Amino acid sequence: MPKKAQPPEAPVDAHIEALDWYETPHYYDIIFDPDTDAELNFLEAALERYSLSPGKRVLEPACGSGRLVQGMVERGYAVTGTDLSKAMLKYTRARLKDAGLKARLVASDMSEAPPKGPYDLAHCLVSTFKYLQTEKAALSHLQGVCDALAPGGIYCLGFHLTDYDIDHEDLEHWEQDRDGMKVTCSIRTWPPNAKRRLEPVRSSITVEENGRTRRTQTDWKFRTYNSDQFRKLLKKVPGFELVCTHDFEYDIDECFDLNDNQYDVLVVLRKRQT
Repeated sequence: MPKKAQPPEAPVDAHIEALDWYETPHYYDIIFDPDTDAELNFLEAALERYSLSPGKRVLEPACGSGRLVQGMVERGYAVTGTDLSKAMLKYTRARLKDAGLKARLVASDMSEAPPKGPYDLAHCLVSTFKYLQTEKAALSHLQGVCDALAPGGIYCLGFHLTDYDIDHEDLEHWEQDRDGMKVTCSIRTWPPNAKRRLEPVRSSITVEENGRTRRTQTDWKFRTYNSDQFRKLLKKVPGFELVCTHDFEYDIDECFDLNDNQYDVLVVLRKRQT
């Protein structure tokens, strides 16, 4: 049997800053911005199709740089965003102020109860859910969102499933430009530890601007899920029902069964009315 690839234990290169990418919200915002319109369109379509709670009250746990907070406010929604990162919240407040917009922003861990609702829609789309590394924390998050939703409200939750048979590194790579700044991002993952249900992840960011180059690197571990593991977790939150599974193409008309044939999943959970 081939030996599984292992994450490097050596420190980062001297020319690379070991810096949490949540401390550089502008770079983070540029990296994820290309999907913003597709995500916003999907959220509105999901609210119309799946929610049984008429209204425009939105909760975004782990709102990050605020690109979706701003987008939903611009579309007429009353938005509450939470995040643990002070840098991200500061960045979001500044962008809203610059745009002449308002939203409720709260410093909060995802495992804590969200600000009081009720909400018609909650969403967390880019695998941030997997930062919750224990069953207790993940369960607390799902239950907290369920409690905060109005009856019939929905939670759109996006994350990557794990293939426990993988024995090699995986790499995603993309680049974006904004106002003369070029940001290149690579996300590297190593084979998961099936027993501990953790997988090592590294983001590497290169920023080129005005002839200067900056490189940063963040290492962390994600909690892992295959489809059965997520279903078992969901059963512990009886107030939720799984109404549909989409993927990161954000096509509202493409609905799948939750299974291990998919890598990226976007589950739509609805709070039961009784």
